[in-house]
Amino acid sequence: MDLPINPGLLLALIVVVIGILIVAKGLVIVRQSEVMVIERLGSFHRLLESGINIIIPFIEQPRAITMIRYQKRGEEFFPVTTSEVRIDRRETVMDFPGQPVVTTDNVTVRINGALYFQIIDPRRSVYEVENMSQAVEVLAKTTLRSVVGKMELDKLFESRAEVNNEIQAAMEEPASKWGVKISRVEVQDIAMPEEVEEAMRLQMAAERKRRATVTEAEGEKAAAIAKAQGQRESAILNAQGDKESAILRAQGEQESIKLVLNAIGDSDEHKRTVVGYLLGQSYIKALPTMAQDGERVFVPYESSALLGSMGMFREMAGSPEDSVAQHLRGGDRQSGFRSGIVGGAASS
Repeated sequence: MDLPINPGLLLALIVVVIGILIVAKGLVIVRQSEVMVIERLGSFHRLLESGINIIIPFIEQPRAITMIRYQKRGEEFFPVTTSEVRIDRRETVMDFPGQPVVTTDNVTVRINGALYFQIIDPRRSVYEVENMSQAVEVLAKTTLRSVVGKMELDKLFESRAEVNNEIQAAMEEPASKWGVKISRVEVQDIAMPEEVEEAMRLQMAAERKRRATVTEAEGEKAAAIAKAQGQRESAILNAQGDKESAILRAQGEQESIKLVLNAIGDSDEHKRTVVGYLLGQSYIKALPTMAQDGERVFVPYESSALLGSMGMFREMAGSPEDSVAQHLRGGDRQSGFRSGIVGGAASS
């Protein structure tokens, strides 16, 4: 059965549907750490922060930002370009592919780097530059070539931190005009030609061999110095011992001569007799060892005179038997002393 259509009800239904569509289209929920740039009739109007926001459909529209990201497939990187209306304020990493760079010593290396940046001012990132991510990437590549081109290859390997700091410092000013903060730049990998890598390996091997040789030479030098110092100290101690021994022997002989002279008298004749006696004793002690190192022995001419002095001293003091007899008869001190000397001479 056909029902009559009320025009007022139909109009109200159409208005309700349009209102629902407007509310659904104008209700925007922005997530944490995201922001949206809103334009009203083509001009910048405001920024939508995180939370629930209402915009006027068809009059206010979000402005998209162009981003380039690289996807690695195998050993190659492929750029992927996207237009995003929700701008991410978090720190973003851009891992761009390796770039050929020529150092000051004319060596071409391929450097793979990573760039960490953060959008601080979304309005500038949208309106001050046409493609913000591409601009940051090109700036990083050109700055990398400029900084590395001032260094030698060996310096480049030793100064990665210095290279990172210089690239970051050079990018801060132009990137700030685009509302971007450069957090840090990292040089990940440095690829060299095979012939350069082989030359560096040979150089490293030669350097290690040189260090080993220098270390061995230093060790031998230290051992030789220590040995020489030990021999020197040993020689000094031996010399001091010989000196003290000679002094003690001389002092003993001096005391012996003094005792003999005190016993027999200190006249010149007695002094010569005692000296001759002592020298004769030295010759007699040395006679058994004279012929040990050879068949021929050369006796000094003065030895006969010394032996004659020994005989004179023996005649003056008497034989050992006479000395013993005199001592038994209670001879004087002089005879007793002479018998002692003669007995010592006979034992020698």
